[in-house]
Amino acid sequence: MIHLPCLYVILDTSCFRDSQTLFSTAEELFAGGITLLQYRNKSGDARQMLEQGRELRRRLGVSIKLIMDDRADLCLAAGFDGVHVGQEDLLPAGARKVIGEKLWLGVSTHNPEQVAEADKTSVDYIAIGPVFSTPSKANPDPVVGLEGVRKARALTRKPLVAIGGINRANCRSVIDAGADSVAVISDLIREPRKSVEEFFRILR
Repeated sequence: MIHLPCLYVILDTSCFRDSQTLFSTAEELFAGGITLLQYRNKSGDARQMLEQGRELRRRLGVSIKLIMDDRADLCLAAGFDGVHVGQEDLLPAGARKVIGEKLWLGVSTHNPEQVAEADKTSVDYIAIGPVFSTPSKANPDPVVGLEGVRKARALTRKPLVAIGGINRANCRSVIDAGADSVAVISDLIREPRKSVEEFFRILR
């Protein structure tokens, strides 16, 4: 079983005005001590995603786990360590065929039925959310709350990532509800290094 760090950073390209800002933010996050980062690009084409993915790998080195959102093929091409799929993306079994047995595979879930289904697959970790209301998705799934995290914890022994509206003010309560890791997007963008360090102080 894999070991997830308490902070699961999502670098969403929609939060940045250009590639340079994206890269400099990633470097600051890394300087703050993160060991896992998911690259998410919902609007770019495959070429842009591959170029940005390879540049992130070049700048951050091999001491950090890099996860590609959605695209198992680009995960391999960019030299990433794993892929994360949603309910509308490639099925976990299909993603596993592409990436092989050694790379990490994660899946998003939004209710107990999806958690139970994911638990039967070869995924290495399960994400549950949105825990709180979130601005990062145009059409978010219904909020599951801390009770949703507790229910998910009871349904699986796989590492559990909580996502959705998580910030420094509420992250501890999410870990206390049973999550192994909290996924954070927007609360890391301003002063990335300082923000990461504050998260670690709260979570560790």
